[in-house]
Amino acid sequence: MKGRLLAGRYELVTLIGQGGMGQVWAAHDRTLDRQVAVKLLRPDRISGPEQSDELRRRFGRECRVTAQVDHPGLVTVHDAACEGEDLYLVMQHVRGADLAEHLAEHEPYPWPWAVAVAAQLCPVLAAVHAVPAVHRDLKPRNVMVRPDGTLVVLDLGLVTVLGADTTRLTLTGSHIGSPAYMAPEQALGEEVGPRTDLYSLGVILHELLGGTVPFARPTPLAVLHQHLHEAPVPLRRLRPEVPEPLEDLVLRLLAKDPRDRPADAAEVHRALEPLLPAAVPSALDGPGVPMDPTRPFRQPYAPWHGGPPPRPPRPSAPAPAAAGPTPAAPGAAAPTTTGNADLAAAVEEAKRLLDTGRITDAVDVLGDALTAAARTHGPHATVVHMLRRQYAATLMEAGRFHAALPELRLLAERSAADAGPTDPQTLRLRIEAAQCLDRLGDHTAALAELRSLVPQLHPLDSTDPALALETRHRTAQLLLATGDHAGARTVLTGRPTG
Repeated sequence: MKGRLLAGRYELVTLIGQGGMGQVWAAHDRTLDRQVAVKLLRPDRISGPEQSDELRRRFGRECRVTAQVDHPGLVTVHDAACEGEDLYLVMQHVRGADLAEHLAEHEPYPWPWAVAVAAQLCPVLAAVHAVPAVHRDLKPRNVMVRPDGTLVVLDLGLVTVLGADTTRLTLTGSHIGSPAYMAPEQALGEEVGPRTDLYSLGVILHELLGGTVPFARPTPLAVLHQHLHEAPVPLRRLRPEVPEPLEDLVLRLLAKDPRDRPADAAEVHRALEPLLPAAVPSALDGPGVPMDPTRPFRQPYAPWHGGPPPRPPRPSAPAPAAAGPTPAAPGAAAPTTTGNADLAAAVEEAKRLLDTGRITDAVDVLGDALTAAARTHGPHATVVHMLRRQYAATLMEAGRFHAALPELRLLAERSAADAGPTDPQTLRLRIEAAQCLDRLGDHTAALAELRSLVPQLHPLDSTDPALALETRHRTAQLLLATGDHAGARTVLTGRPTG
C-alpha cells in the first residue's frame, strides 16, 4: 500500500491510524507539493455485497457531511473520489498533538485549559448539529491541538444525519462508537441527537479535569453498564480547585436522560464563558507556552508569536553577464559582496518566517537562495553547503521528508569527504537521513542505515549524548518490530544476549 498513487497525485507515505471506517495515511500531494491526510475505506472490513454497499454509503455520507460543515474547528476536505474498489477522502494535514497526548504531557491539566478546550469544541458541535447531524464519536483522539492552541476535530466517521428520510447505517456486529465516551441512549441503540454529543463532551471534560474518564472498567460491556446505571464522581472530590459551576456543568452534561442535559452546544458555551480567561491582546507568545488552548480567548485573532514583520521583497538571483559567469571551483575566492548581501537577506527573511510559523514560505525562500548560490558560486562552495543545511532542516520541520532526504544525503557525502565518516557532523546528517526514511514509512531502509551507524556513535556519546541515545533507542525499536530481540538488546546495552 505504501507508495501507492491515488488519482495520479496523492502518494501514500505512512499509515498513521486505522479504525472501523478505514485507514488514515500521511500522504504527499504531488500537484500542490504539500502534505495531506488520506482516509481509505478498508477492504478487509467488507465481508459481503450487502455490507459493502452499506459501508460505502456511510463513507460517502461522511465525505458529504464533512464538506458541508464550514467551520475552522473541523478538518478541511480537499477531495473525495473512488479508485477501483476503494474510496478515499483527502483532508488537510493538521500539525500538533491530539488531545489525549496533550493531556498526558500536562497532567494535572489546568482547569482553565479544560474550559478552553470545551469552549472551542462547542462551536464545532453547533456547526455539525446545524447540518443537522450528530458526530457520535467525539473523544480526545479525534481532537488535535495545534501549536497556536486552536483545536481541530478530525473524524466524522460515525456521523448520523438527522431526518426522517435517512436510513440508519450501522453494520451488524461493528463498533458504533467508543464505550468510554458513549451516551446511554447510544449504548442502548436508541435514537441519538445533539445531546448525545454533549454527553461525550462531558466525558472529555471529566477526563481533562479528573485525570480519567468517569467510567472505567476492564470490559466494554461493564463500562456501558456504568454509563447506564452509575453516577459519576463529582469533580471537586478529585480536584477541590475546580470551580463549582464547572463541576455542575459536567454533571449536567453527564445526565443519563438526554432531557436533563443542556439544550444545545450554545447553552454549554454560555455556561463556560464566565470561566474563560479575559482577552489580553498585548500579551506576547513564545516557545515557552506552546499549545495553550486558552490562547484563542486571551489573544483573539492575534498572529502566532506576535505576527510577522513586514516582508521584504524576496531576493532574486544576480543576473548573469552576457558571457555568463564561470561557476567557482572548490576553494575558490569568496563570493562577491553583492552576492553575500543577497544571501544574507534571504537567510534573515527565512528566519523571520520561521519565527512566525510560516514554514512553507521559509522553504521557498531558502530553496530559491540555494539555487541562486549554487549557480553563482558552484555546488561545493561553503555558502552553498551552509544554505543546503538550513534548507534541509526547514524541509524536515515542514514535514517534507521526500525533499529533505536527497539534500541530507548530499550534505553527509560532502561532510564525510571533508571531515571523515565518523565526524559528529557527518553522523548527525546520516541520522537525520535515516529519520526521514523512518518518517516516510521505509522502516527497512531506515533500520539498515541506523544499524550501520550504531558502531560509529562513540563521538556523539561525548558531544551529543542525547542524540546518540535516541538513535540507539530507535534502532532497538525497529529491531524489536522485526522480532530481533537479541539485536535490540545489543544495540541498547552493547552486550549480546548469552
